[in-house]
Amino acid sequence: METRAKRAKTTETATKPRKDASKKPKAKAKSKPSSSAKNDHRDKPKKPPTAFFYFLEDFRKTFQQENPNVKSMRDIGKACGEKWKTMSFEEKVAYYDIATEKRAEFEKAMAAYIKRKESGELSEGSDDYE
Repeated sequence: METRAKRAKTTETATKPRKDASKKPKAKAKSKPSSSAKNDHRDKPKKPPTAFFYFLEDFRKTFQQENPNVKSMRDIGKACGEKWKTMSFEEKVAYYDIATEKRAEFEKAMAAYIKRKESGELSEGSDDYE
Protein backbone atom coordinates (compact mmCIF):
# COMPACT_ATOMS: atom_id res chain seq x y z
CA MET A 1 0.00 0.00 0.00
CA GLU A 2 1.35 3.40 -0.99
CA THR A 3 1.24 6.17 1.58
CA ARG A 4 0.87 9.86 0.97
CA ALA A 5 4.47 10.46 1.98
CA LYS A 6 5.75 8.00 -0.63
CA ARG A 7 3.55 9.54 -3.33
CA ALA A 8 4.73 13.03 -2.42
CA LYS A 9 8.33 11.88 -2.53
CA THR A 10 7.96 10.31 -5.99
CA THR A 11 6.18 13.34 -7.43
CA GLU A 12 8.74 15.65 -5.85
CA THR A 13 11.62 13.90 -7.54
CA ALA A 14 9.78 13.80 -10.85
CA THR A 15 9.27 17.56 -10.89
CA LYS A 16 12.82 18.56 -9.98
CA PRO A 17 14.81 19.97 -12.90
CA ARG A 18 17.82 18.06 -14.12
CA LYS A 19 21.18 19.39 -13.02
CA ASP A 20 23.03 18.03 -16.04
CA ALA A 21 21.02 20.07 -18.53
CA SER A 22 23.14 22.62 -20.35
CA LYS A 23 22.46 26.22 -19.48
CA LYS A 24 23.23 27.64 -22.90
CA PRO A 25 20.47 29.80 -24.31
CA LYS A 26 18.92 28.31 -27.39
CA ALA A 27 19.11 30.23 -30.63
CA LYS A 28 15.79 31.53 -31.84
CA ALA A 29 14.58 29.99 -35.06
CA LYS A 30 13.83 32.38 -37.88
CA SER A 31 10.13 32.59 -38.49
CA LYS A 32 9.20 31.70 -42.02
CA PRO A 33 5.79 32.10 -43.53
CA SER A 34 3.96 28.81 -43.74
CA SER A 35 3.75 27.06 -47.08
CA SER A 36 0.05 27.94 -47.28
CA ALA A 37 0.90 31.61 -46.71
CA LYS A 38 3.32 31.50 -49.64
CA ASN A 39 0.65 30.03 -51.88
CA ASP A 40 -2.09 32.45 -50.83
CA HIS A 41 -2.05 35.61 -52.83
CA ARG A 42 -3.03 38.95 -51.37
CA ASP A 43 -5.69 39.37 -54.08
CA LYS A 44 -7.46 36.18 -53.02
CA PRO A 45 -11.09 36.86 -52.06
CA LYS A 46 -11.93 36.67 -48.39
CA LYS A 47 -14.60 34.21 -47.23
CA PRO A 48 -17.85 35.90 -46.21
CA PRO A 49 -19.19 35.69 -42.66
CA THR A 50 -21.93 33.27 -41.67
CA ALA A 51 -25.54 34.23 -40.97
CA PHE A 52 -24.79 34.39 -37.26
CA PHE A 53 -22.18 37.12 -37.78
CA TYR A 54 -24.64 39.25 -39.76
CA PHE A 55 -27.07 38.82 -36.88
CA LEU A 56 -24.29 39.72 -34.44
CA GLU A 57 -23.71 43.04 -36.19
CA ASP A 58 -27.38 44.02 -35.85
CA PHE A 59 -27.74 42.64 -32.35
CA ARG A 60 -24.62 44.41 -31.08
CA LYS A 61 -25.98 47.81 -32.16
CA THR A 62 -29.37 47.33 -30.49
CA PHE A 63 -27.89 45.69 -27.39
CA GLN A 64 -25.48 48.57 -26.81
CA GLN A 65 -28.30 51.11 -27.18
CA GLU A 66 -30.43 49.22 -24.65
CA ASN A 67 -27.51 48.50 -22.28
CA PRO A 68 -24.97 51.34 -22.55
CA ASN A 69 -23.20 50.30 -19.33
CA VAL A 70 -22.22 46.85 -20.72
CA LYS A 71 -18.87 47.22 -22.48
CA SER A 72 -17.55 43.66 -22.32
CA MET A 73 -17.56 41.84 -25.66
CA ARG A 74 -17.84 38.61 -23.70
CA ASP A 75 -21.18 39.68 -22.19
CA ILE A 76 -22.46 40.96 -25.53
CA GLY A 77 -21.44 37.71 -27.22
CA LYS A 78 -23.15 35.60 -24.57
CA ALA A 79 -26.37 37.58 -24.87
CA CYS A 80 -26.21 37.33 -28.65
CA GLY A 81 -25.67 33.58 -28.56
CA GLU A 82 -28.60 33.09 -26.22
CA LYS A 83 -30.84 35.22 -28.42
CA TRP A 84 -29.74 33.33 -31.57
CA LYS A 85 -30.57 29.99 -29.94
CA THR A 86 -34.06 31.13 -28.96
CA MET A 87 -34.91 32.67 -32.34
CA SER A 88 -37.22 30.79 -34.67
CA PHE A 89 -36.12 29.81 -38.15
CA GLU A 90 -38.43 32.45 -39.68
CA GLU A 91 -36.58 35.16 -37.74
CA LYS A 92 -33.21 33.81 -38.88
CA VAL A 93 -34.17 33.59 -42.58
CA ALA A 94 -33.25 37.23 -43.26
CA TYR A 95 -29.70 36.61 -42.05
CA TYR A 96 -29.45 33.32 -43.95
CA ASP A 97 -30.51 35.17 -47.12
CA ILE A 98 -27.79 37.80 -46.67
CA ALA A 99 -25.20 35.09 -46.02
CA THR A 100 -26.33 33.15 -49.11
CA GLU A 101 -26.01 36.25 -51.32
CA LYS A 102 -22.55 37.01 -49.98
CA ARG A 103 -21.52 33.38 -50.43
CA ALA A 104 -22.64 33.48 -54.09
CA GLU A 105 -20.62 36.67 -54.64
CA PHE A 106 -17.62 34.99 -53.01
CA GLU A 107 -17.96 31.92 -55.25
CA LYS A 108 -17.97 34.16 -58.36
CA ALA A 109 -14.96 36.13 -57.13
CA MET A 110 -13.13 32.93 -56.24
CA ALA A 111 -13.80 31.45 -59.68
CA ALA A 112 -12.43 34.63 -61.29
CA TYR A 113 -9.39 34.51 -58.98
CA ILE A 114 -8.67 30.88 -59.88
CA LYS A 115 -9.04 31.68 -63.58
CA ARG A 116 -6.55 34.58 -63.27
CA LYS A 117 -4.15 32.43 -61.28
CA GLU A 118 -4.25 29.61 -63.84
CA SER A 119 -3.82 31.99 -66.75
CA GLY A 120 -0.69 33.41 -65.14
CA GLU A 121 -1.94 36.93 -64.44
CA LEU A 122 -1.09 36.41 -60.78
CA SER A 123 2.60 35.62 -60.70
CA GLU A 124 3.92 33.63 -57.77
CA GLY A 125 7.17 35.61 -57.66
CA SER A 126 5.47 38.92 -56.93
CA ASP A 127 4.61 38.02 -53.33
CA ASP A 128 6.06 40.13 -50.53
CA TYR A 129 6.75 37.02 -48.46
CA GLU A 130 10.03 36.10 -50.10
